[in-house]
Amino acid sequence: MADAEIQVTEVRTGSKGRILFRLANGVELALYRTELRGLSPAEQACLKDGGIVPVELYRKLVDEVVGSRAKKRAMHLLEQMDCTEHQLCEKLRQSGYPEECVAQALAYVKGYHYVDDLRYAKCYVRNQQYRKSRGRLQADLMRRGVSRENIAAALAGEYDDDEREKIRALMQKRQYDSAVCDEREQRRMYQYLLRRGYRSSDILSVMRRAEEVC
Repeated sequence: MADAEIQVTEVRTGSKGRILFRLANGVELALYRTELRGLSPAEQACLKDGGIVPVELYRKLVDEVVGSRAKKRAMHLLEQMDCTEHQLCEKLRQSGYPEECVAQALAYVKGYHYVDDLRYAKCYVRNQQYRKSRGRLQADLMRRGVSRENIAAALAGEYDDDEREKIRALMQKRQYDSAVCDEREQRRMYQYLLRRGYRSSDILSVMRRAEEVC
C-alpha cells in the first residue's frame, strides 16, 4: 500500500523506449512516452528524480496505466499458449511489471477463468501420461507452480495407473526387440525409460518379461 507521498529515487531510460521510475517504496514503474504524455503537466512534473508522487497519482499509475497494460499483456500471453498461474506471473515479472500490477492482472484473468491450474493439470496429465510416469508428471507440474491439491485431483481424474503397460507401449514405439538387441541397446532403453520417471523395478520387470516371451 502506498504512503500519502512517495519520492522518486531514480529515473532512467529502459528498453523499448520506456522510462523507468524507481520509487522510495521499492516499486519500479516503466512508462512509455505516450503514457507520460497522457498525464497532466502537474502529474508529469512529479515524475522527476527527487520528485514527490501523491497517492492519487500513484494509484492512477498502478491501477489505470501500468495495471491496465499488465492485464492486456496477460491476455496476449494466454492467447499465445496455455500456462499456469505461476508461469503467467513469472512472464509478467520478466516484462518489468511490479508485483501489485502482476496481482491485478492475475485476478483479472482468473475472474474470467482464462487461467485455471486444475484445468491445465488435467490437460497435461491427459496428453503426457503415455510418455511420462506418474512421478515425472507430478514433478513437471510442481515445477510449473501447480499446487499439490490440483496435481492430486488431476492424476486421480485422468491418469491410467498401469505403468508397466505404458512401458511396454514405449518399448514398442521405439521398436525395441529383446530377441535381437544387445546389452548396449538394453542399457539405452533402460536409461530412456528411467529418465521418464518410471520405477527401475517396473522397467526391469517388463524387460525380463519381454525376454521370456522371446
